[in-house]
Amino acid sequence: GQAGAGGDGDGAGVMSAEVAAATAAGGSPFSGYAAGFSSRYAPERRREGAVQFAALLDRVAAIDPEMRVRFTSPHPKDFPDEVLEVIARRPNVCNCLHMPAQSGSTATLERMARGYTREAYLTLIDRVKEIIPGCAITTDIISGFCGETEEDHADTVSLMKAVGYEQAFMFAYSERDGTSAARHQEDDVPEDVKQRRLAEVIDAFRTTAAERQKEEVGRTHLVLVEGPSKKNERELTGKTDSAKWAVFADTPVGIYGGDEDEERTGGEKGVATPRAGEYVAVRVTGCSTGTLFGECLGRTTLTAFNEMHGGAYAEAKGTGAVAAAR
Repeated sequence: GQAGAGGDGDGAGVMSAEVAAATAAGGSPFSGYAAGFSSRYAPERRREGAVQFAALLDRVAAIDPEMRVRFTSPHPKDFPDEVLEVIARRPNVCNCLHMPAQSGSTATLERMARGYTREAYLTLIDRVKEIIPGCAITTDIISGFCGETEEDHADTVSLMKAVGYEQAFMFAYSERDGTSAARHQEDDVPEDVKQRRLAEVIDAFRTTAAERQKEEVGRTHLVLVEGPSKKNERELTGKTDSAKWAVFADTPVGIYGGDEDEERTGGEKGVATPRAGEYVAVRVTGCSTGTLFGECLGRTTLTAFNEMHGGAYAEAKGTGAVAAAR
């Protein structure tokens, strides 16, 4: 997780949470948004011939099934079922979604003009977990926004525990010139209170993140090699589908066959040192915050790994489960 000072909580052009609450039962009044989320931009203001993001994402993923596709920094309203279903259907669209909550309090979200309630956000998280099992979720959080009470803060802490984020960018609120908050609201939370609340939010995140990291040990991940480790030239690093760094020995391996007992070093087929841009299967043997350490079982392709395991990682042998099933 990352923490610091900054962030203004500006609503990025969305209406008040009252509209979201009023439409939660029947879905968004605008097409293309997640149910319970709203925006001040009406569909008729879109340019003629514009393509919905779900269709664009699907077309991009179809270009090359071996090319990983990531996107980031959307507003949570931009995750309707159509987008989630494309992610679930396309193995090369990464199962790691950045869904900035900013706060776990409906009252604070309304002051931020975020366009949704706590309940709508949590319902969306449930939809993500239902449609994309094993999906990693990351977020942004602002502590000490204008008018934030201890109850509002407690709601944010409980949100961190309820969701269980893989990564979080957490900041204390600081006024930024030109924003709606700076023009219309008072920065009335004392700095020491902001920092204390931020520390409590960080602690809540780290507690659940540590639990999730422990679950990684024994899993086999599809890792895209990025190059030598900066800390040890005899090691390679790469990224998992869930955007975690993986570190493993820079040694020749064969072709991964899907069975870690038989293919621990990839057998004798096509033995070579993994290169940047190649995929490898890595069995996790240990971890630290945000980084996985493991044993490279062999070189592979995105398609082959998904055909073997039905997803971008496989649970430890004996658990009887394969995560991120598609």
